[in-house]
Amino acid sequence: MDIRSANRWTGAAALALLLMGTAASQDLSKVEIKTVPVAANVSMLVGAGGNIGVSVGEDGTLLIDDEFPELVDKIKAAAAALRPGPIRFVLNTNWHYDHANGNELLAKAGAVVIAHENSRKHMTVEQTLPEMDPKFKLAPYPPGALPVVTVKDTLTLHFNGDEIRMIHVPNAHSDGDLLFRFVRANVLHTGDLFFSNGFPFINVSMGGTIDGMIRAADVILGLCDERTKVIPGHGPLSDRAGVSAFKDLLVAGRDRVSALIEAGKTLEEVLAAKPMEGLLKGAKSWLSPEMFVRLVYEDLTGKYAKKG
Repeated sequence: MDIRSANRWTGAAALALLLMGTAASQDLSKVEIKTVPVAANVSMLVGAGGNIGVSVGEDGTLLIDDEFPELVDKIKAAAAALRPGPIRFVLNTNWHYDHANGNELLAKAGAVVIAHENSRKHMTVEQTLPEMDPKFKLAPYPPGALPVVTVKDTLTLHFNGDEIRMIHVPNAHSDGDLLFRFVRANVLHTGDLFFSNGFPFINVSMGGTIDGMIRAADVILGLCDERTKVIPGHGPLSDRAGVSAFKDLLVAGRDRVSALIEAGKTLEEVLAAKPMEGLLKGAKSWLSPEMFVRLVYEDLTGKYAKKG
């Protein structure tokens, strides 16, 4: 691994440490890519970062997100096992390193990278994460990793017999998220607009808002029927019922924190009240309830200027 890649992984591991509370020394050489059939010619790959969507067919292979450079060979092998052929397109749900850090290697191999225009802007500058750690800094992406096609509101790609509709949902998880809909396959890839394993990370300092996340859930629900399969940014494959439960979690969490703010409580007092207690049922959350409370509090009290 070259120095640039090593530095980027150090930053990505630090991000994982901050968000997930796991060891920053994760050995990616031991990560295996799991393939989950979704519908028709669409599958989900699960590794060490955000879930990857895959479309295979006569036109070639398309990926939605690509995790880390250390896993690109394994990702390519998993895609080739579904159907041999070149990876022609890489679509980024957002610019965070656990979703887009494989861009450079795949672009060098011939893939066209597409993302929201704000994601490209963020990729070109130093990354910070003040809502998590004021000292956190991450180098810009190298030029070869940048999207060569950007989306403002919507774009449709006709590929492998399907219509892949790209939809920008503003000020939800961040200011640069895209939602992807496979019309024929009846599949959605939401990126971090939806977590199927508990409380989500909201990048408040980069335009993310709790109300935007709730609106995003409504957008997703409006594109779903009872047969729709939903690939989340993190967590197991889900469906309309899973998104509906996620929306309920967001609404309840927002309302509880909002009520405490209206009562004049400080952040420390809000955290001590444990407003998320009892909301999450089942598996352990990807993000701690305390961190989710902090993010919602910072959003509702206007700590960070909203980005467009």
